[in-house]
Amino acid sequence: MDIVLKGATVIDPSSPFHLSKSDIRIQNGLIAEIGEIAGTDEVVNIDGLSVSPGFCDVFTHACDPGHEYRETLETAAKSAAFGGYTNVFLLPNTAPCVDGKGTVEYIVQRSAGLPVSFHPIGAITKEIKGKELAEMYDMANSGAVAFTDGLSPVASAGLLVKALQYLQSIGKVIIQVPDDPNFSGHGLMNEGIVSTRLGLPGKPAVAEELVISRDIELAKYTGGKLHFTGISKAKGIELIRKAKDAGVQVTCSVTPYHLLFIDEDLASYDTNLKLTPPLRTSADRDALRNAVQDGTVDCIASHHLPQHIDNKIVEFEYAKDGMIGLETCYSVIRTAMPVLSPDRIIELLSINPRKIFDLPLPSIQVGHTASMCLYLPNTEWTPQAFHSKSRNTPFLGKTLTGKPLGVIHKDRLFLRP
Repeated sequence: MDIVLKGATVIDPSSPFHLSKSDIRIQNGLIAEIGEIAGTDEVVNIDGLSVSPGFCDVFTHACDPGHEYRETLETAAKSAAFGGYTNVFLLPNTAPCVDGKGTVEYIVQRSAGLPVSFHPIGAITKEIKGKELAEMYDMANSGAVAFTDGLSPVASAGLLVKALQYLQSIGKVIIQVPDDPNFSGHGLMNEGIVSTRLGLPGKPAVAEELVISRDIELAKYTGGKLHFTGISKAKGIELIRKAKDAGVQVTCSVTPYHLLFIDEDLASYDTNLKLTPPLRTSADRDALRNAVQDGTVDCIASHHLPQHIDNKIVEFEYAKDGMIGLETCYSVIRTAMPVLSPDRIIELLSINPRKIFDLPLPSIQVGHTASMCLYLPNTEWTPQAFHSKSRNTPFLGKTLTGKPLGVIHKDRLFLRP
């Protein structure tokens, strides 16, 4: 591929061209030249274009193998590319689940020719049942980037301690969704005034806070590395902030939709807003926003969770949790928090995820591999269609700020029409 991006603003703190407007030539998958460039076979000239190291998502459900009616590796890859992602971590909650090297290798091999790089996350426990540790060493050798039981967080403290101790020898991180099903199993939304008014069973905040508090103590005890994702409560953020100050090896991510919506938005009973963790109060949302700004939150995870239409166009009680998010993650961040600087957004989406999970960090410099996202940071747009196989999103037909256009990755240009 020989292509020139004309007049692109570089957003990359590690690049000497950071915040400058330059032409960028890409040849054979490498950045060959940056500056004023004339003449080439193919030119991309888009007014207002910005380029950054490709986004990296740490919590995506591609549903493949076993649930391809909701999503496939191919449709997830297309959705990710149009959202600006070059690297995506895939959850193990498939059928069969990713609890052995065979399933890890299946994902690695199947995704080799796709426009983004998929990184399987291995299950912590066999069959994600929370009873016996899976063969994590074998999975790591086959390409597992981290370990989690994903949508079924490890409930056993003793088992989580063993996993944290075991993974220290291979330098891998455990990802945990802080949600205790013993407290929240029958809840449909955040427990509070709004749930009472709507007549819906609530999920108490303690279901999240107890898991965070317990797991911080386990990480402190073992010295292991732990990443919380989907933090939704102000108290949870405060617990993580204190743990970091005390030197515990914990990091965290929030979802874009917890930065935008609150429990009051469920007044319309929109099943696309039925989520795990649930939407919380405006005070919680403000606490998350402050934590994103002050650096307590390390990264933002899409929590892309496709659901078939039959699982969403039903009564709220029977709807499955989750929404798709890869194509709108950047836009929701820009819409929810317009005060965030370009540098901070790239830290959250590109730099910190790779640092936490020890992935190579691409940079927009001559001689480096071209792995970048293209986007229009100030453009308002209205999504009319999505490339995911599922459509469970509240953003269809809604105006958002910041439009992702595509990626350059694996010596290919993948650009929104």
